[in-house]
Amino acid sequence: MDKYSNKQYNFFENVFDLVRLIPNGRVTSYGAIARYLGTGNSARMVGWAMHAAGTAVPPIPAHRVLNSSGLLTGKHHFGSGPEMQELLEKEGIQVENNKVVNFNKCFWDPTQELG
Repeated sequence: MDKYSNKQYNFFENVFDLVRLIPNGRVTSYGAIARYLGTGNSARMVGWAMHAAGTAVPPIPAHRVLNSSGLLTGKHHFGSGPEMQELLEKEGIQVENNKVVNFNKCFWDPTQELG
């Protein structure tokens, strides 16, 4: 049996599929993803999925997933530099002090957007 249980693997794949739907120039939160997937108390598991996203094919735009305040809490998974911030800024998202400016304006809520 591999490292992940089948249930966890399926959860990660569901997270990956959803994150791939986040439009360019928009961001969402770990909690919003968890709520959309019907697992509202599993924002931390969404974080673990983002941690494992680096080797996923097709690629996962994990830089678009932030904490509920718009903080770039996952930036340490992008190496030692400011790669997460740079990826967001290339999409027109302004970041100051490791936080998305106008987070509510950029926020993509899958429950609202996808129904």
